[in-house]
Amino acid sequence: MELTRAQALDLLKEYNKEPFHRRHALTVEAVMRWYANELGYGGEADFWAAVGLLHDLDFELWPDEHCVKVRELMEAQGLDEALIRAVVSHGWGMTGADVKPEHEMEKVLFAADELTGLIGAAALMRPSRSTQDMEVSSLKKKFKDKKFAAGCSRETITQGAQLLGWELTDLLDRTLRAMKAGEAAVEAELAAL
Repeated sequence: MELTRAQALDLLKEYNKEPFHRRHALTVEAVMRWYANELGYGGEADFWAAVGLLHDLDFELWPDEHCVKVRELMEAQGLDEALIRAVVSHGWGMTGADVKPEHEMEKVLFAADELTGLIGAAALMRPSRSTQDMEVSSLKKKFKDKKFAAGCSRETITQGAQLLGWELTDLLDRTLRAMKAGEAAVEAELAAL
């Protein structure tokens, strides 16, 4: 089944009620759309964005079955196997779903998911409470401080950069730029939900 943005958003809202989880989903959606355009996949930007929006669909209600339960939920909706596989692959090595990210889009999701959490936490510590005035040097310091946003796996972020064949600094810089680009739209949509 071809999934419209409205259908994907309805599905997200059905299984994700917490503002924190909705913000994360919208942020990763914006980041994935940015990356699709940045990496030359502009024709697939809607698909990349849908993967980002739905990547944690099962996490709020079934955290112990994360990236496993989602397959059942998405198959029940008749969603495309490529979408399901991409969503499941971001849990590689961390959950019971052992689908290795293969496509560049899957690798980007794997790398950027945890990183958006770290960047978001760093933004909340700033007087502006925004990514707009954040520099990569500041983000690097937060990344090195293992006590800061301890739930954001530095190992997964580093492994994601390696999967992509990128330097860690490149991943940090690109993902920060992606979050800056999407921040206003994410905030506006959250206010309207």
